[in-house]
Order: sequence, then C-alpha cells, then structure tokens
Amino acid sequence: MIEVTEKIAIEHGLKKDEYKKICELLKRNPNITELGIFSAMWNEHCSYKSSKKHLKKLNTKGKKVIQGPGENAGVIDIGDEDAIVFKIESHNHPSFIEPYQGAATGVGGILRDVFTMGARPIANLNSIHFGSPANKKTKSLLRGVVQGIGGYGNCIGVPTIAGQTSFDESYNGNILVNAMTLGLVKKDKIFYSKAAGLNKPVIYVGSKTGRDGIHGASMASAKFDDKIEEKKPTVQVGDPFTEKLLLEACLELMKDDSIIAIQDMGAAGLTSSSVEMASKGKLGIELHLDKVPCREENMSPYEIMLSESQERMLIVLEIGKEDKAKKIFDKWNLDFSVIGRTTDSKNIELYFDNNKVANIPINLLAEHAPEYDRKWKKSKLPQRIKFKKKDFNKLKITEVLKKIISSPNICSKEWIWEQYDHTVMGDTIQKPGGDAGVVRVHGSEKAVAATVDSSASYCYAHPLSGGKQIVCEAWRNLICVGAEPIAITNCLNFGNPEKPENMGEFVECVEGLNEASTYLNFPIVSGNVSFYNETKDKGIKPTPTIGGVGLIKNYKNMITMDLKEIGNIIIVLGKTEGHLEQSIFAKEILNEKKGPPPEINLFNEKNNGEIVLKLISDKLIRSVHDVSLGGIITGIAKMCIKGKKGIKLYKFKGLLDKFEYYFSEDQGRYIIEVKKDNLEKVKKILDKNSNHYDLIGEVIADNISINNEPTLSVDKLTEFNKDWLIKYMVN
Repeated sequence: MIEVTEKIAIEHGLKKDEYKKICELLKRNPNITELGIFSAMWNEHCSYKSSKKHLKKLNTKGKKVIQGPGENAGVIDIGDEDAIVFKIESHNHPSFIEPYQGAATGVGGILRDVFTMGARPIANLNSIHFGSPANKKTKSLLRGVVQGIGGYGNCIGVPTIAGQTSFDESYNGNILVNAMTLGLVKKDKIFYSKAAGLNKPVIYVGSKTGRDGIHGASMASAKFDDKIEEKKPTVQVGDPFTEKLLLEACLELMKDDSIIAIQDMGAAGLTSSSVEMASKGKLGIELHLDKVPCREENMSPYEIMLSESQERMLIVLEIGKEDKAKKIFDKWNLDFSVIGRTTDSKNIELYFDNNKVANIPINLLAEHAPEYDRKWKKSKLPQRIKFKKKDFNKLKITEVLKKIISSPNICSKEWIWEQYDHTVMGDTIQKPGGDAGVVRVHGSEKAVAATVDSSASYCYAHPLSGGKQIVCEAWRNLICVGAEPIAITNCLNFGNPEKPENMGEFVECVEGLNEASTYLNFPIVSGNVSFYNETKDKGIKPTPTIGGVGLIKNYKNMITMDLKEIGNIIIVLGKTEGHLEQSIFAKEILNEKKGPPPEINLFNEKNNGEIVLKLISDKLIRSVHDVSLGGIITGIAKMCIKGKKGIKLYKFKGLLDKFEYYFSEDQGRYIIEVKKDNLEKVKKILDKNSNHYDLIGEVIADNISINNEPTLSVDKLTEFNKDWLIKYMVN
C-alpha cells in the first residue's frame, strides 16, 4: 500500500494547503484511493474552485428555461411539450496531446451529457482554434482534430450543422476544441442526476473500464511543459459504435419509470458520477469495485475510480427493475452490473475484495471543495488609433477584399465541414457555412437554429467589451436565419487563473457576457470553464465561446444569406461609425494589432435585431447576413459567393473614408436584400422604428462593381475564398 505524503498529494495536482485541509477534514491522512478521489473532485475542471464565485452572477433564468446550470446540460421549452437539451464542453488539453482521440472523445462526452437527460441528439456543433498556420504543428493538429470530430459524429449518426475555426499564434502551444450538442426531448421525459431513496440499486452500464484516461480531469487543470508527450496515457479512447448502442439502450430504458437518476462517467469517471449523484440527493453511496466490469487485469480501486474510459453510465434504479434493465442492455450487447446501493450514511464507501478501501463524507468532496477569490487585475480600454488618409492612399478596395476573403480566419472552411456528415437523420435544412445551422423538429413545422461564436482578439483587447460582443454575435447569427434567440451555453477558455491579469480577463468577460445576456433576455443555461490553457507559462488569448439556440416556429420561414435576385436592393441596417481597430483589415492590411474593440450598444443590438425578425416574418426581405469580421464589403462578398450573384455598389457619399465604411467592424449591423417593390414598405418600417440604414447597392449578375475600380468576378472571388485552406492542407 502506497503511503500518502504531501509530495504525492502535490503530484496529484493538489496544493499544500489543500492537502492539509483534506487531512484536517478527515481527521486523518487519506489513503491513496481517497487521495485520488479528492484530487479528482477538487481539481479546477470538476470543482470550478476559481470560477464559481463569478459564475454565480450570470443570468440563468427565463420564461423558456426549464433547467439552468447545475445539471448535465441546460433545457429550454420550444412549445408543443417539446424541449431542447444542449451544452458545450471543452476538450482542449487532450486534443493537443492526441488530436484524433481528444477531439473524438470530446464529441462523445458532450453527446452523453445530452442523452443522459433523456434527449435524442439531433445536432452537433464545434468551435476549434489553432495556432499560426506557420507553426509546424498546426497542420497536423488541424487534420487530427477534424478527423476525430468527423470520425465520432459521423459514426454515431448525428449531423454536424455548424462550427467555427480560427487561427492565432496564442494557440501554438494549446489548441482549443469545444464541442456542442443539441437534443430533443418531451418535457415530461427529462431525466436528472439527483439520487433519491435508500437501498436503491446503483447500476454500471456501457463499456468495460480500462486504464485509459486516468488523471484526465486533473490533466485538464494542469499547465503544459516540455514533457507534454508523457501525458498521452491520460487521453481517453473513444468508440462511437459502442456509444450508439449505449444511446439506444438508455433511451429504451427511459421509456418507463425504472430510472431514478442517471449520470454519464465523464471527467473523473466513476468518482465524479457517484459523488455528484449522491451529493445532489444528500445521500450516501456504497460501491463494490470488484463488481465493476474491467477490460484489464489487476486493476486497483484507485484505477477503477479514476479511469475515464468512455461510453459508460451510472444509473440509480427503482428496486425490482434490475432484471428488466439488464435485458435491455444485454440486447444491445453492453455490460450491465449492479455495483452498489444508495445509503443514509452520507458517505462514499468503497469496497474491494470484501475490504473497505475508502470512506469519505460526500460533503467534503462537494460542499467543502475549495472556493477561491483570486486576485484579478482590471483591464484598461486601449486608446483609439488615428488612421491617416495616407494609410489608404495606395489601396484598392477590390485588392484588399481579395486578400481579406482569402485570409485564414475569413476563408471558406468547406474543407473542414465537408468531412462531417451534416445531413444524416434527414432534418438538416441549413448546412454549415451559413450564419447558423438549422434542423427541423422531426414531424413538425418547427425548426431549431444553433450557432457557435467567439472573438479572442476583441476579448484580449478589452475583456468586458469582448464578452458582450460574443453574446451579441450569437444573437445576430440566430436572427439571420429567422430564429427567435432563446438561450445560450458557454465554454470559457482562459489561461492560468493564478495570474491576476488572466483572472481579470475571466472576471470581466463574464461580466460582459452577463450584461449582454441580461439585456437581450438571452439566458445562459449551461456551460463549462477551461483554465490553465497555457504552455511554458504562455497562455492563450481569452476565448469565451458562446453556443446560441433559437426557434423558428415554421421552418418554411427560414431565411438564408445567399443573394436571390438581380435588381434587388442592398441595405445596411445599423449605423457605421468606421471602427477599424481590432478589425481584420487593420491586422491583415495595415499590420496594426492595437486599439480597442468596437463599442457595443445593447439598445441598438436589440432594436436592430428585433426589426430584422419582423421584416423576415412579414416576408419583406429575401436574404440577410450580419456584419462581422471584415466589415460590410466582406459580408456582401460572402452573400455574393453563396448566391452566385454580383453587386453594384452605389457611389460612396459618406463622411467616412470609404475604407473605414466598407471594412470597419462596428457592431449591431445587418446586410439585407430587398425587392424593389418592397423597398418603400421597408424604409417606412425602419423610419418608424428609428433604425439607421444605408442603401448601398443592387444585385447584378456576375461581378462585384465598386465605383471606378476594376470589376471582380464572383467566380474569381469564390476561388480566392476557397483555395487558401485547401492549398494549406494539401501542401
């Protein structure tokens, strides 16, 4: 038996004072199994010890919120007794160490979070961030992650409907892989993880337990160094075919009243699932670890409790339902074992070969987990940059557009999403590449829209503004397909919280998220925090990712961004102030990375978004796209590419420089296409509602025509947009 010391505790990721506290709470030294359990439950990934103080401030309630944070996923009401279950999670560290399995098991884990609650998954999304394209590892990491996402999602038969990919040198040593899933469930068939009742059988189902993934949760809360390759054994190995069987078996068992509580074995495996179920029910739990199905010989209690082998569930059943449940799991060729029972001890008691090998009060692992009030540094809003006319003198709009449309963060990501099955299940009506993905609710007129968004550059420049912007971007993307925004999930990716500047980025981003979420009535119902995203003391830019979900009451009213008809008028809705700082134009063309992000006016965001929804509902606009990275001209270019049509821009008359007008990234704006016959109706509505707008051009056949500049064919523009990523991955 290993004697536990302070040194061993530190090797498990615990601090000296944390280990001292454990000994004081237990009134003895823990044994090695108990230490492993504490290290898993008290790490950053499971306990949220640095973030919970600030997460409590978030807006989490709303009229359509059925379940907010605290469960496996959030749940919202979409009418007709239907509900959507959804969440986004990170799998950053594993994906950097072993990109295929890291990304694949990230998808598998978020799928389990959703179907654990009784929902059938209907859509996947992802947000993936890589280092500079020039970095020697970027290409292989990108290839492995994309293959892992596709390999798991395609095999299990859930469509991947939307996503986001970006490149930045801050991710050179620590990529981000965030996976999101939506599931559909009837409101009266939602399952929760709270255990209830005494002497209820605790059931292990799914795959056998192996030694893969041990210390995975602790690794997710660790910094990287030169010995990163040594952490490969902590990466879980996924099997999508087994997960498909587990999904169907669980949903079959959920058809009656057999299940009291159910929890997937994700981070920290059997430890977290058993502790969380017992803690929520204020019960104890007794487990006999020699009854756990293992695929490797001589596994110790420590290994069994900390394994993160995939495709496993823990279930508390009603007494007498064991045989019926076993028949279901036998039918699906899955392991089924009664491994314990609920008790009134309020302890987790572990037995192995008839010996008690651990005995810990549940509240020491949950309620007594550390909660830190970390020091944090407030950020300053950077000064504006005065761009001079001479900066633009030699530039041509068409040449600038070609460079921006083919830049790594703007170019088409078709090479990526073509590897994902986005049509399986037959309900996808908006595939990747639009403002948001859309799936029809099978057998109804309803459709659900979803998007993922982040903006590390804005958050790095000013976290408070950046946090607000991401929520607004998700809001706009949902509106652009005709969906009423309902709720969001977040994945908060940051560096080391022990550094005040990093903690400050987190605190202020959360403040920004909350402010925008509250104003827009866009509550945050689930999420995840990923800290310690750094290598060799160099952290990532703050990258909170927002997953937004909205409802289209009749899928036939969905709208898309592709230009529809020659002769239609193009309107920019929302005021253009000419904010170039932190824009793609400033970075790619002027090589300027300083300055503040664009200002967020929440009143304008709400007012402009609501009027766009009205125009869509009244069938007065043919296409719509929000103005985001790259500004007006980049947004129009994407609409041209999608619709295979051109645009003739009217002669520029504004007070701003034309480059400030066309390439600024002022927020709260939309590009809308209007038939000439409806133009006066639209103008009247906008004027009545005090919405600022500019008539800037009209749809033509094949070219982009900008004042006196040479025309640019849409075919050529499409080529510029598509070629960069393909050539990068092939060469």
